[in-house]
Amino acid sequence: MEDISSAQVFFENNPDIEVLEAFVIDVNGVPRGKWIPRERALDVLSKGMAMPRSVYALDVWGRDVNAAGLAEGTGDPDGLCFPVPGTLSRVTWLNRPTAQVLLGMRDPDGSGFYGDPRQVLANVLRGFFRLKLTPVVATELEFYLIDPVRSALDPVRPPNSRDGRWHTGQTQVLSISELQDFEDVFHGIASAARAQGIPADTTLRENGPGQYEINLNHVPDALKAADYAVLLKRIVKGVARANDLDATFMAKPYGRQAGSGMHVHFSLIDDTGTNVYAGEDGPSEKLFHSVGGLLENMGESMAVFAPHANSYRRLRPSEHAPTYASWGFDNRSAAVRVITASKPATRIEHRVAGADTNPYLVLAMILSAALAGIREKRIPGGAITGDEHAVSHEPLPTNWDYALQQFGKSTFAYATLGPKYRALYTACKQQEVQEFSLRVTDVEYDAYIRTV
Repeated sequence: MEDISSAQVFFENNPDIEVLEAFVIDVNGVPRGKWIPRERALDVLSKGMAMPRSVYALDVWGRDVNAAGLAEGTGDPDGLCFPVPGTLSRVTWLNRPTAQVLLGMRDPDGSGFYGDPRQVLANVLRGFFRLKLTPVVATELEFYLIDPVRSALDPVRPPNSRDGRWHTGQTQVLSISELQDFEDVFHGIASAARAQGIPADTTLRENGPGQYEINLNHVPDALKAADYAVLLKRIVKGVARANDLDATFMAKPYGRQAGSGMHVHFSLIDDTGTNVYAGEDGPSEKLFHSVGGLLENMGESMAVFAPHANSYRRLRPSEHAPTYASWGFDNRSAAVRVITASKPATRIEHRVAGADTNPYLVLAMILSAALAGIREKRIPGGAITGDEHAVSHEPLPTNWDYALQQFGKSTFAYATLGPKYRALYTACKQQEVQEFSLRVTDVEYDAYIRTV
């Protein structure tokens, strides 16, 4: 719960604030909440805010998912939501003086509500605490800046720069001039991140037209790492909009250009602060066992790492988007990249998840798999070199419906998320799959309507 005295100090130091945006994060990683007038803000922060429990189980269009068991037939009851400590801050990109706070829902007994993705991750972390281990986590988020003017014939296009439109043959990875073209946007993002205490680090130009990446610093708190990821996505979208642009974390907005991922870096420290992934002469057994657990459970986790129909367009060979459950030393073609730059920096980079994911759920599946590997002493097998994947490497699901079927019967997902949340997630995604199955695409009309 947000300390009420610190909240009072915040509002005293920000006397111009008129409204508080209070929100939770739903199953798809989408913020859902309310505007609270300033005069009621302290009351909400201290006593909680009522929200329907079903808000956590909406499909990507924001519709109730009755099969998830939180809406129809239940009376759609409210739950009380309380502030996540440290998330009360200014919203810097709106014209109206506004504050924001991230919320989490609690049951009447004070425990976390099972349908809250943040609570799902908190449950996973208890397993590390019992072993006196702490994950140190950072995320890297890729996204596209896009023109806000769209039409049915031109649904996505890059923004204008000083040199005009982006040209098809350009890549310009790591271009400084293309960062400068959107200096106001990135300055606004950095300013908002500082105002909200989000440890944003490097910004770089990526491979696609108008594609960029922002890295977050490592923190010894996986819940905070996930908070930072969801809040950074909100900042990027908000600042882009304030600069007459849009930003998208869609996994593959352009069919022939690079997709956007959310790479997760993590290590484990013990109660003395020592990185247990670093051995005397290289990676430790615990690191290799963690890699083994990640590979063993990767296929059954794909419905979380690639949660949408569009997610599977990103998973293509030779695009640094993994298609096999493989690992390698400092190899970006592998699903799991082992980095051994120094003992303190020895870590795992998990490269499977798209930028369109729910960070709480992604971290829950990754960390749970690593912990299972340590407990079971899983051996990962041989490392790959280059882009070569041996026959023994398991192909990852590249079909949304199939991935969801694997997830729905997965004992690993059952153990990680709990039976109720696995059922909730499956129901939400099945409703989305059903909706997509009823939509006839423009490609089908183009190919078939006159020819067959």
